[in-house]
Amino acid sequence: MSRALTRLSLAEGARQLARMDPELGAILSRLGEPPMWGRQPGFASLIKIILEQQVSLEAARTLYRRISRQLGVMTPDTVYAQQVTGLRDLGLTRQKAAYCHGLAERILDGRLDLSGIARGADDLGRRALLAVPGLGPWSVDIYYLMALRRPDVWPRGDLALAAAMHEVKGLKALPSKAEQERIACDWAPYRSIAARLLWMHYLDARGR
Repeated sequence: MSRALTRLSLAEGARQLARMDPELGAILSRLGEPPMWGRQPGFASLIKIILEQQVSLEAARTLYRRISRQLGVMTPDTVYAQQVTGLRDLGLTRQKAAYCHGLAERILDGRLDLSGIARGADDLGRRALLAVPGLGPWSVDIYYLMALRRPDVWPRGDLALAAAMHEVKGLKALPSKAEQERIACDWAPYRSIAARLLWMHYLDARGR
């Protein structure tokens, strides 16, 4: 498979999953092919991912729009210039302000090369991103799945995926992170596509 999903490979992967797993096949039959839900690789996407931690996507989007309006453009230079206090004045918590400012600083001083990460080996790129305060395993997984569009990423600890897996698989309780990963192993090398199918189920089941 290509390193990055395309609409063609996404559709083919969804069909393969339907043949591999009847519950995923039922989602595909009911709702059709999942959206790409892609993001542009780079600094702005990582800022969005930091803002999405432990809040709803709607709240994160609202905050991102407010910050973007104030800054004019979301770049390492504009974020770094605000310093932590300025970012807090824009509505970020102390912790997220420090994370966003620190991310900008690492890019500006050359410690973090996002273009190199996109081109390089995934294990080295993950290691570089995990070294950034505020980017844990879930954040890095989401970046690789959404922005770099890798086909076989399972976002560890995603609460919506845990709920969808619970419903689709008829589990007695919400699956732990370890149980999620064990079940998702059966979906390799299409785990990113399986995640999209489950997110689609989650949103549809809640009328969204």
